[in-house]
Amino acid sequence: MFLLDVFDQTIKKLKAQTANVITLANLALGGFSIIIGINGNSNLSLLLIFLAALLDRFDGMVARKFKITSDLGKQLDSMSDIISFGVAPALLVYHGILNEFGAPGIFFSVFFIGCGAFRLARFNITENNGFYTGLPITAAGCLATLSYLAIPYFPPQSFIFIMIVLSFLMVSTFTLKKI
Repeated sequence: MFLLDVFDQTIKKLKAQTANVITLANLALGGFSIIIGINGNSNLSLLLIFLAALLDRFDGMVARKFKITSDLGKQLDSMSDIISFGVAPALLVYHGILNEFGAPGIFFSVFFIGCGAFRLARFNITENNGFYTGLPITAAGCLATLSYLAIPYFPPQSFIFIMIVLSFLMVSTFTLKKI
């Protein structure tokens, strides 16, 4: 009987951490994306960001389905999102094109990260009533990552504009209905 109780408790603890494990996998993919991108494999870096986005989509769904949402999970999700959808896409686009602009390229890459952090902080302290305020960082990060594929087709200045627009959309006050 004792072993059955221990097993049951272990299963309950594992189930309670399922969403957090998915969130940490999102973080790991973002971290790997950064390191792989720094080492020059931008295409794999891009793929890892999109895989992180898939995991980001599922962690909240799992938490709600298993009724295991928590303040810790919400904060962990934001910490993971700033890496996977703030830092990783900004470095990818910087490495791909914005480095050609010197200090302005650095500034707008860091500006994107800062706006993403602000957006996440605002999200964490406000009640969400079925709406997002501003563009979610996951969407902004995925759009910035997707823009990397357009580098051969658009003038370099376009990417500074893209990073500025995405940055301001994240901190703007428009509302967007959650899907």
